[in-house]
Parts: sequence; C-alpha cells; structure tokens
Amino acid sequence: MSTSPHSFPKVPRGEDVLGELLHSLSQPLTSLRCSLELSIEELAEQQQESVSAALQQTEKVIGMIQLMREYLDAEQPGPEASPVALAPVLRSVIEELSSIAAVRGIQLRMMGTCAATLPAPEPRLRLALQYLIATMIEAQAVGDKVMLLLGEGPAGAVLRVEGERGLRELDFQNREPSATSPQAKRDPSGATSASVSTLRRVRLAIASRVLENAGASLVFGDGGVNPTGFVLRIPRRVGTPAR
Repeated sequence: MSTSPHSFPKVPRGEDVLGELLHSLSQPLTSLRCSLELSIEELAEQQQESVSAALQQTEKVIGMIQLMREYLDAEQPGPEASPVALAPVLRSVIEELSSIAAVRGIQLRMMGTCAATLPAPEPRLRLALQYLIATMIEAQAVGDKVMLLLGEGPAGAVLRVEGERGLRELDFQNREPSATSPQAKRDPSGATSASVSTLRRVRLAIASRVLENAGASLVFGDGGVNPTGFVLRIPRRVGTPAR
C-alpha cells in the first residue's frame, strides 16, 4: 500500500511550536491576573498584601512571556519589508519616551538627521529603538542627559547615543570605589537585581537582532546591561543611494 506524501500533516517548525506554547501559556495567566485584580478589593487588608504580591509575580511572568515571543519574532527574517525611514521613527520614539525621561529627571537631546532607510517592519524597528533608548534612560541618574547624534556620510548613516553616566564612568576607571560611588552600591535584593538585569539583557538582544536582520550593525559601550552608550551604523547599501 503506497502512501502519498500529502497523507501526513506537515510537521511544524520549532519556532512555530514555541510560539503556540507561549500563546497557550499566556491565556491562563491573563485570566489569573484578571481574577486577582477583581478579588483584591474584596479581601481584608492582610489578604490584600498576599494577593497583591501574587498579582505582581503574575504580571512579571506575563511580561517575560511577551519578551520571549518578541525574541522569537526577532529571530525570524519575516516577509520582505518595504524600506522604512529611520529618522522619522527615531523622532517619534524620542517624543514618546520624553515624558518617561522627564519623570525620572532625565533630558533627551537629539541632533542631526539622515535619509537612511531600513528594510524592516516599522513596528519592529520602533520596538528596537524603544528598548535601546529606554535602557539608556534607566541607566542615568537624576539630572543627567542622553544625547542622540544622527549623521550621514559616504559609508552610510550613523546614530551615536551617549549618556552622562558613561562620561562619569571614565573618571572612575582609575579610582578606588568609595562608599558612595556607583560601583560600591548594591541592590539589597539580589534576586530582584538579577531579574531586572535579565529583562534588560533580553530587550537589548531583541533590539540587536531586529537591527542586524535589517542589515545594520549595533555596538554597545561598556556597562553590560546598563550600557554607557551605543553606535548604530546603517551601510549605504541598506539606506538610500548617495546623493
């Protein structure tokens, strides 16, 4: 008895399986979050604290699942996208993040422009820029500035982003850390600090993958998950032709 090659269902790819599992996992967690939100007001004060803690943990897991899905999406080249202009998307992202920066006492400054384009879906490009700039904002102290310098040359466009924290660290390189220096400070909750570092690392990995898949290159300054700055280069072959 012969068997047609079309007799069996197509075996899904690993990425598709993971995507389906993450989607299935997010649904009960979302329902759990809604239930916790509805019940917290009906409980006694002592019980509210426990439910509130459970709600926070649930929201954290939902956020991690969302990041995993975004990372899977970033790993996939996806359909061929029309070129998207970098400068307008960047300005829009800065405008959106300015209010968040202002609450933290951080100033965002952008100078320059370019005509470069990237062959990436605009939502992915916007997400990558949001993660990069938001991480820079989080790394600064109150009163600091984050400078964004956008320019264009024969080889292509370049976006340089530098925070004042990075400039300060240059002064600390050859000094012994004092009791009040950033190197001497430690988060009393090691687990919380590790969790925050992991989330930032994943966001930066997502941003890197999106931009690299679009043909750009991204280099971070020193600082691990709290980079002192980064340089994004878009080669001329990816951007618009030389004028």
